[in-house]
Amino acid sequence: MVFLCYENGVFTNMKEYQIKELQPGMITAAPVMTPNGQVIVKENSELTNKMISRIDFYGIKLVQIQDIKAAPPPISSGTLAKPQTPDDGVLAKASYSQKVKNSPQFQRFQVDFTLRTNDLKSCFAAFLNSGGTMNKDVLLRETASLLGSQSTSIEFFDMLHNMRMDNDSTYAHSLNVALISRMIGTWLNFSEEELDTLTLAGLLHDIGKTKIPDEILNKETKLTDEEFALIKQHPQYGYDILKNQPLDSHVKKAALMHHERCDGSGYPMGITMNEIDDYALIISIADVYDAMTAARSYREPLCPFQVIAEFEKDGFQKYKPKYILTFLERIATTYQNNRVMLSDGRSAKIVLLNRNRLSKPLVQLDDGDCIDLDKSPLFIKSLI
Repeated sequence: MVFLCYENGVFTNMKEYQIKELQPGMITAAPVMTPNGQVIVKENSELTNKMISRIDFYGIKLVQIQDIKAAPPPISSGTLAKPQTPDDGVLAKASYSQKVKNSPQFQRFQVDFTLRTNDLKSCFAAFLNSGGTMNKDVLLRETASLLGSQSTSIEFFDMLHNMRMDNDSTYAHSLNVALISRMIGTWLNFSEEELDTLTLAGLLHDIGKTKIPDEILNKETKLTDEEFALIKQHPQYGYDILKNQPLDSHVKKAALMHHERCDGSGYPMGITMNEIDDYALIISIADVYDAMTAARSYREPLCPFQVIAEFEKDGFQKYKPKYILTFLERIATTYQNNRVMLSDGRSAKIVLLNRNRLSKPLVQLDDGDCIDLDKSPLFIKSLI
């Protein structure tokens, strides 16, 4: 269908194109939105190959494209036409992260997430100051509502990854770990009651850090041996805070054991897999994933495939195989068909996952050539 509009002295045809008909350089006549209402391309954006691939990924069938037929309005005497600046059309060149952050869906999530983080901080303060009983039902209801608003795994992780700041608080981290742990539990077919226990364990796993001075927790330079020794006490501090509370034992053990590792290399007790609580084994994976995908003063946040590579480098011996393999397979599958930036600066599309090395899939370059990253020194640097 073709529409004809006249505005500011310019006739504009607007036509709906199927995804296979889209070409780089076309100008959108209306925002391109996912079925959930997320804007992935704004109106008046010049399409690129990357943007077309993104539209295709979300299964959008029709896109409204404009066709300018008249010259631009005349320029009044003494007025120069405004030259295009490098900022013009910035959305077309925007990173994957910028596109997510520009969406109304993310802006709603950002508000809700910030409110839940403040609620968690207030809950901790009231509980620690009064010595009363923690209102776990309110915490669970509000936390689960954040996850429930995201209908797919990719939407959930897109929201979470883009909530990052260099100075993510203990409370934001705890909320992230709770949400990621609940997602892992869902993938493992946990019951609703088990999911609630796992979520609460994530929310409270770092409560012991409230006993560590902020100047040590937030220190940007390297910790001294004495400071690191103090940090390593927070699991015991957390268990001591929770041990007399009417909470499931999994929640208390997760606070104590989330830094233990299956090969005995963790702390504070140095125990091995058969001695570590199952919920703590899940929390440990979510805890490490959240830490690696967070921005730091000394580095950018790692993309999901870089994090997968770090887990693979450990050889999986530190984590329960069933849990870590389920988690990494799901993360990799979430970004199947996504466009990525390789370490040499070229862009590509993930076309086939390597089940034996999930960080090194088969990718297809923009010119059609394919690269098996498992047989190449190249790696995935970022999502685009």
